[in-house]
Amino acid sequence: MNPRLLIKIGAIFFTALLLLIPVVQIQGLVSERRETRDSVVQEMARSAGYAQTITGPVLIVPYTRKVRSWSEPREGEPRHLIETEVAGKLSFLPADFELSGKLQVDDRQRGIYHARIFDADTRITGAFELAPNYGVTTDLADYTFSTPSLALGISDIRGIGNALELQWNGRALPFEPGATGSMLPSGVHAPLPAPALSTAQKLPFSIALSLQGTGEFQVTPIGRESRVLLTSNWPHPSFNGEFLPREREVTRDGFSARWQTSFFATNLENVVRACEDASLDNPPCRELSSRHFGVSFIDPVDHYLKSERATKYAFLFIGLTFAAFFSFEVLRRFSVHPIQYGLVGLALAVFFLLLLSLSEHLGFALAYLISGTACVSLVSFYVGHVIQDNKLGVVFGSALGALYGVLYAILGAEDYALLLGSLVVFAVLGAIMVLTRKVNWTKFGQPTEAAS
Repeated sequence: MNPRLLIKIGAIFFTALLLLIPVVQIQGLVSERRETRDSVVQEMARSAGYAQTITGPVLIVPYTRKVRSWSEPREGEPRHLIETEVAGKLSFLPADFELSGKLQVDDRQRGIYHARIFDADTRITGAFELAPNYGVTTDLADYTFSTPSLALGISDIRGIGNALELQWNGRALPFEPGATGSMLPSGVHAPLPAPALSTAQKLPFSIALSLQGTGEFQVTPIGRESRVLLTSNWPHPSFNGEFLPREREVTRDGFSARWQTSFFATNLENVVRACEDASLDNPPCRELSSRHFGVSFIDPVDHYLKSERATKYAFLFIGLTFAAFFSFEVLRRFSVHPIQYGLVGLALAVFFLLLLSLSEHLGFALAYLISGTACVSLVSFYVGHVIQDNKLGVVFGSALGALYGVLYAILGAEDYALLLGSLVVFAVLGAIMVLTRKVNWTKFGQPTEAAS
């Protein structure tokens, strides 16, 4: 094998590996800038409210129950009956639950960073169906029921924007801070008038809630039958959680979505029963806190994510460029120093740095166009002088520009990234094989014989 060829290929490969050092540093810079963005968004959320999750309402009835037991037998003493009181809470979910809301999303800016803050104008309606004596059928005389309350879980109560009032069975009742239940760590509650215990009752309720938050709005389908209808002006929703909408419509002016669930799908009644006497750290309560669905107001063009994805293709990008450069060297029969390879590679690496810095101010698409044009122009000018042929320099620049175009298509088509990348590698390899099919590699680097 030609030792000159081996040395040349080794030098090119080593140069490409060295160029990964600035690329890795740029990847770290992308992560650092994204973390800075996230911290600024969190600071903005501290004043406006974090992501919001609504859980409830839940009807909570405190009680005390008399428990009787016999004392331990002692020698010479008769056993006697001991009576103690045990405190507990009964929790009831609404038979019918409906939430309708309009979410007005504003893209607020601090410096070069943006946060999507929403104002949710919602109304929660429904009804509780209570059995006589709250469903207690045995040892009723041992139970003493205290004042019931209606608890509404709100993950960040700082976002409440109105004086909350509960419409309960035709009466207006004020809410008070605190959810009063172990299953709802944050929220509000309203003390209720004691219902008649001897008969079954259906108790309708209505709550008008104005809520502000950042990034995400979630609802826990707490009812035996739950319906949620949300509309918004944000045209880029991401529906997530335990259930997807039954119906949804997304346009450039916003979206509307409708969810519908039942206890058969959610099993929340059993979860709540298991959570009644559990701490918030126990699995049943953690399960309740995770049984929600809703919408995230995503950024459709996250330039940090796309910049990070672009740097992941850097080695492929540099390798394909070096392969094309080497093909020009072989076909034109001139020698290119590894330093010249390194300068071309550095220009490619600087592209990713320009892309990151410009995208923070101009958006990803425009930043990509400017960065790509600048780097293609620079490399085309340099290669034209290295190979002493400006026309071939333009051809090389055009091929590099096409490669930038393919990379942009790969970044925009995440599902087809592997397919497009594979096709590009195959196409470049095929082109190199066709162009160099008559090259005598055993004579690589040797001077050409003088014409007789």
